[in-house]
Amino acid sequence: MGKLLYGATMSLDGFIAGPNDDMSWLTDFFGPDPVADELVANVGSCLIGARTFWGNDPNAGTDQEGPFGGAWKGPQFVLTHRPHPEPVEDVTFVGDLATAIAESRAAAGDGYACVIGADVARQCLEAGELDEVLVFIAPILLGDGVRLFSHPGGADYRLERPRVHETPHATSLWYRVKK
Repeated sequence: MGKLLYGATMSLDGFIAGPNDDMSWLTDFFGPDPVADELVANVGSCLIGARTFWGNDPNAGTDQEGPFGGAWKGPQFVLTHRPHPEPVEDVTFVGDLATAIAESRAAAGDGYACVIGADVARQCLEAGELDEVLVFIAPILLGDGVRLFSHPGGADYRLERPRVHETPHATSLWYRVKK
């Protein structure tokens, strides 16, 4: 069974998307990154939130569209109460978190089931299912948008000391979630 990993690129001030879910800022920070390459090589499936799946892919309509700038293809599980009316290649629409986690872990095999989307990542963390967090911190301040993690009223989830890697495009922090 795959490990559940939340992966995201974040602005220095904590946003993974700008105002109105704008993701276009990310394109300035794409570039060679051995940590991203390592992750992509080990992803077996993706568990994606509906807002992210239906959202603003900065690479829409290009060969870089999709998870990891189009560098990864495989089974995707979208957590949603409104499935797409038409079949979508490699995508399974799932209506509940437990099933989405189980199916994405099983599809990942020995690799990662990569969680994409802040809300679904929060739900996985709250359910005690999230194993790791990988954050690429981009050198930009957005000032508003979708936070990496938000829990009204606060929450206290402990992470182990990260593995750190720097490139000209981002600094990555790879954590294990303490259980």
